[in-house]
Amino acid sequence: MTANQTATIGKLPRVFALLKQSLKGGNHDFTKGSIRRGVMLLAIPMMLEMAMESVFALVDLYFVGHLPHSSYAIQTVGLTESVLTIIYSLAVGMSMAATAIVARRIGERDPVAAARAGMQAVTIALLINLVIGIAGFYFATDILTLMGASAETAKLGTNFTRIMMGESLIIVLLFLINGIFRGAGNAAIAMRSLWIANMANIILCPIFINGLGPIPAFGLTGAAIATTIGRGTGVCYQLYHLFNGKNAIKVHLAYLKPHWVQIKAILKIAIPGILQFVIGSCSWIFLAQLVATTGGDHGSAGYQTSIRLVMFFLLPAWGMSNAAATLVGQNLGAKEFLRAEESVLKTVKYNVIYMAGVTLITFSAAGYFTAFFTNDVQVKEVATRALHILSVGYIFYGVGMVMMSAFNGAGDTWTTTWVNFFGFWLFQVPLAYVLDKHFEMGITGVFVAIPIAETSMAIASYFLFKTGKWKTVKV
Repeated sequence: MTANQTATIGKLPRVFALLKQSLKGGNHDFTKGSIRRGVMLLAIPMMLEMAMESVFALVDLYFVGHLPHSSYAIQTVGLTESVLTIIYSLAVGMSMAATAIVARRIGERDPVAAARAGMQAVTIALLINLVIGIAGFYFATDILTLMGASAETAKLGTNFTRIMMGESLIIVLLFLINGIFRGAGNAAIAMRSLWIANMANIILCPIFINGLGPIPAFGLTGAAIATTIGRGTGVCYQLYHLFNGKNAIKVHLAYLKPHWVQIKAILKIAIPGILQFVIGSCSWIFLAQLVATTGGDHGSAGYQTSIRLVMFFLLPAWGMSNAAATLVGQNLGAKEFLRAEESVLKTVKYNVIYMAGVTLITFSAAGYFTAFFTNDVQVKEVATRALHILSVGYIFYGVGMVMMSAFNGAGDTWTTTWVNFFGFWLFQVPLAYVLDKHFEMGITGVFVAIPIAETSMAIASYFLFKTGKWKTVKV
């Protein structure tokens, strides 16, 4: 046995110990010790958390893809998810603000202030989503029609969309409370909440869609019922750990009472954070509508299938990038500026390695993935073509995610907002339209515009990161 082989075997127990510790969770100080270890302790549960979030859409897509009139069902799920990205934007923006402020307070060794800030973010979410949920429920049919769905698709999908829009508060709380735990450095609780939510969804989806015993078959609507119950179960798990007093964040119901100075501070970070994702989400909605009007029901269903698969692989990378947000926030709070920067660069390295592997997998096996989710030959052809084109930019997607997460973790949410505005609306959207209409590339032109724009945004974000202005933001 060579010396290198011996050294490799010797490292295995340490690797397994690190993996076990990351999954177990706990209260860790990420302002000291090995940066590599800190990244892994946060990244592993965060990647698994985001993988679980992506499973929600794939589980629904799998079961509804085998229903009669599956192209209509797939289109409904995809178009509804496209609109829900606005709610996800709110959820992620609020979560981002909570992570930045909680991480900064934890880095300053002030857990009480961290707990108060987290609960004020919950108060804001409760007030906003009461309005969104009611409006989404009432205008469900109009939303599908506006998105380019055919009259038959809008009719079949109204109840599904009503339930999914009505559960907006549950979606936001699931993201937001996980953001609080991530900011405190306990990513394992966030991960487990998504595991529980997904297990419930996987079990309930076939039951509510196809029926079982006294439970009737709800068809497409059953997928929405199962998803709502699953996410609600995850939120209940979060609330238990939030209030049990055993974590670094110890909250009380009294912290929910509006504190306007604190709310103002949160909104100062959250509003551009929400805006940056709304900008991105609206651009994706425009692309979804462009594909629906150009490619018809089959083109739209194929595009939505490919996007769901892309998100399945990208969300773990997003999870890893979230590690950078926590590390940046806590280290800036502790005045460890160089350590904050080094943490980001190490996270970039690991994310690039992951995305390189994903590129090889999705490019070579695109046809197998799409065949698993649809029996429609036309839908499969469009989805496979889209996956081949989108996978070209995966590595740059990974770099851009970490850069933007670093800005957000520092509370510098405006930088990412401007990058998104220029990248999506002044470049990606016009490029997609021109390639589709002027150069007559059809929906293929829309697919091509996505990796080109994402690559440009990643490069711009890296140069903005190197200026170091994000280190000076006060939170």
